[in-house]
Amino acid sequence: MENALGLVMTGGGARGAYQVGILKRIGEIKRVQTHGNPFPIIGGSSAGAINGAALAVGSDDFALATKVLARVWSDLRPSDIFRCDVLSQAHNSLTWILDLSFGGIFGGGNARSLLDATPLRHFLNTHLHCDRIHDNIKRGHLYALAISTTNFNSGESYLFIQGKKGHPMWNRVRLVTVATRITVDHICASAAIPLIFQPVRLKIARRSAFFGDGCVRLQQPLSPVIRLGAEKVFAIGVRCENLEHQKEPTDERDPSLAQVMGVLFNVMFLDHLATDIEHLERLNQRLSNGHIIQPGIEGYEEMRPLTSLLITPSVDLSRLAAQHQSDIPYLIQYFVNSLGRDAASCADLMSYLLFASKYTRALIEIGYDDASQRIDEIESFLYSSDDGATENPPASAIGTSKSRQAGSLAKRAELGKVPRG
Repeated sequence: MENALGLVMTGGGARGAYQVGILKRIGEIKRVQTHGNPFPIIGGSSAGAINGAALAVGSDDFALATKVLARVWSDLRPSDIFRCDVLSQAHNSLTWILDLSFGGIFGGGNARSLLDATPLRHFLNTHLHCDRIHDNIKRGHLYALAISTTNFNSGESYLFIQGKKGHPMWNRVRLVTVATRITVDHICASAAIPLIFQPVRLKIARRSAFFGDGCVRLQQPLSPVIRLGAEKVFAIGVRCENLEHQKEPTDERDPSLAQVMGVLFNVMFLDHLATDIEHLERLNQRLSNGHIIQPGIEGYEEMRPLTSLLITPSVDLSRLAAQHQSDIPYLIQYFVNSLGRDAASCADLMSYLLFASKYTRALIEIGYDDASQRIDEIESFLYSSDDGATENPPASAIGTSKSRQAGSLAKRAELGKVPRG
């Protein structure tokens, strides 16, 4: 797989709709429509696992798969993801109250999550036909799909891989790789946001365990696709990196529970991807400068420079979520607002739970527009080595690419561009 291209998408709950906008615009590139799936290696966790699996299922017609994915996210309702009815919420609340108040007397541990995500499995079973992944791998449309999860029983990170026969396998400290056929259960497990959605039971070897969100222990999100053979990595983040650095705290009161959960989710879902990209840049620079000398020892894999391109939102998705809080059922609003003081303090947390069509459509539009702004750069990255006209950019080009992105985002921020919902 010379010059294999890997796609990396991490989590973010409802923010995953932004990834879909990027993918939809890529699907409209003429060369993509002609040559098919540009990403033979796909790695995903949490919401990224859902989008990655959808691309793997439709990798025989990538352009159509992105359109279908965008349509599904555009029509999303909260009830497609978790139960919103009064009875379900009352039962969940009562379970938590009993555990916290009388668990020490009568035995606790009955509360599993704040929301019941049972509808998500039915929703994915309706829209994802995972048996097609095997067919697409067999026909050469896809090399491998890697789904990250966290084993809550052992505390280890698990990477479930479905790929071409003979694909790499590896184990590291606190990381286990498993070759298997990806199912909806694997995807639900990867997308089970801790505390918010209940863990999912999966069979491993001769036993079973409960698994949750893959981002919990995934500190190097680029690693799976690189180890599977990717020499170029296209990554989609869901944090507005440029505007995040300009934020200054304005509230000096004690943080509410909603704010604390929002920060924890930001660390888990958003920070690792940017950190891993920065680490890759530094490693590439040291390789190109000759500061890292290849030992050439037999049995050791030779280190090689890897090019990457990271796309991130041009607007703050948390602020956008604050504008759409009224789009979800009142009971869920009440539940989230009870954890914070006001809409602003709940904005980060709400941005992960706002599975409402107006919000997801706005995110898709932002992603589509961001990709359109950089479509020439994206196309050049995807096909730079196909016809020999353009060689792979040097390691230093990664930093240049991010600088161009930052300039573009700053310019758009000054214009106050926020697409309509």
